[in-house]
Amino acid sequence: MNEPFSEPNPPESTQTRAAEAAAVRRRWITLAEVLTVIAVSISALTLWNSWSERRDGEAARENEARQASKRVQTLVLTAVVASDDTLTLKPAAEEQAVQSQRVTFPTALSLPPAQTTGEPRIEAAWFGRALITAREKASMPDESRGDERLPVTIATRFLVDGKPHDDVAIYDVGYSISGRWLSGHTLTLRGISLVSRVRSGQAQAALDARWRTLFPGKTK
Repeated sequence: MNEPFSEPNPPESTQTRAAEAAAVRRRWITLAEVLTVIAVSISALTLWNSWSERRDGEAARENEARQASKRVQTLVLTAVVASDDTLTLKPAAEEQAVQSQRVTFPTALSLPPAQTTGEPRIEAAWFGRALITAREKASMPDESRGDERLPVTIATRFLVDGKPHDDVAIYDVGYSISGRWLSGHTLTLRGISLVSRVRSGQAQAALDARWRTLFPGKTK
């Protein structure tokens, strides 16, 4: 029995093949455009990250510079014992150079301020006799137990990079005392300790308040 006859599939038309080829090209063009957009986006993001990091780094460096400048402009004095009755003062920061100082004492001691120029220091001779008298009137011991403290105000003019700055602060002067009322007392200076910074117009009141804290109810 003969097989039924079937006609062969007609060949694809030229128009169909052209349409399919065009579709393929459009897909490739679309993919290329997407890849281009992705590449541009990555490049832009990388550029933005680089700029952001550079900006943050510059801001951090500027902040560090401001903080360093602020620290350098903040004076903290330290003391070196030159002798039993003299303390040599110097700034804690090497960038600072002291030009002059004015050391003021509590009102109760009735002492004039002491001035220094170019050689910052504290001498026991400036206040020793008045301090010993105040201690005697207050019936304080002849022999100190550890380090005693005398508050003073130190107003300092100092330079940083050639520019003048002023600082006013209350410091405690550490000292020890030995001897007897009849035979005389010996005052030995130990060092200084920063108490607080004060405004120039409020310095004496703050100093006298500090004196009353260290000598409560003993002297005026």
